[in-house]
Amino acid sequence: MELFITNAHAAPAAGAEPNVFLQFLPMIAIFAIFYFLVIRPQSKQRKQHRAMVDSLAVGNEVLFAGGLMGKITKIDGDYATVALNPTNSIKIQRASVISVLPTGTIDNL
Repeated sequence: MELFITNAHAAPAAGAEPNVFLQFLPMIAIFAIFYFLVIRPQSKQRKQHRAMVDSLAVGNEVLFAGGLMGKITKIDGDYATVALNPTNSIKIQRASVISVLPTGTIDNL
């Protein structure tokens, strides 16, 4: 059985210990790349969306997450009533608004 097992011997010490900073440098670099490519753009986009949701007003034409478009007729806290056409209106969460459309967009469709 000992035919395939060989003894492992430790190599003699090189004299100097490796630099701890150089060992952590790859992890620091990966975190920096991750921060600039993922975290920072997402937080910037989240701030822009929050500012857009806070600036919603009655009369704005909006596109929301379900793909529907409509005109805001009433805002009540975190919810808004959106008229899809003159006879149908629905209540949505303000956070589900993806974008505010230019005035007159719905009438031109």
